[in-house]
Amino acid sequence: MKKILLLLCVFILSCNNDKTNAEKADARDELEMPKEVASNDYDLEVYNYDGLEPLINIKDDKLHVVNFWATWCAPCVKELPYFEAVNEYYKNDGVEVLLVSLDFPKDYESKLKTFLNKRGIKSKVVALDDTDQNRWIPAINESWSGALPATIIYKGDKRKFYEQSFTKEELETEIKGFLQQRK
Repeated sequence: MKKILLLLCVFILSCNNDKTNAEKADARDELEMPKEVASNDYDLEVYNYDGLEPLINIKDDKLHVVNFWATWCAPCVKELPYFEAVNEYYKNDGVEVLLVSLDFPKDYESKLKTFLNKRGIKSKVVALDDTDQNRWIPAINESWSGALPATIIYKGDKRKFYEQSFTKEELETEIKGFLQQRK
């Protein structure tokens, strides 16, 4: 009987410990969240590939950086601030950033818009909702496996495709290389 009572006490204490750890994790998450409560008022444009295609093939004098990403992709989320920095720092140099979300349509309101608002994303964001991946993945780049993140950097007819994540330095090196070539 004493053994059963002892086991019961250990079990109850371990459950309380788990709850305490979970509560601590929740409190830690709250500390990392911005003080303002973000609303889902982000104006998200949703395209199929036919609608997206003109946005990723603009013929003008600007340097275009198109990043394919999703909120569920950890490397994508990690590099997103680098694209935001490029958007801000190089906007006067004719650089435009387009973030193409491949989040699932059911998650636009609950996850994607909330993410964009909480992070204060200022780059243009569109969502690609096209289930015919066998058509649009090779149309974007014939060597693309469909893995994320992926990025296109282009100006006019010069175009490079990257199926990789970037460090801040790597992305800036690519941008500077394009900017130097166009002078």
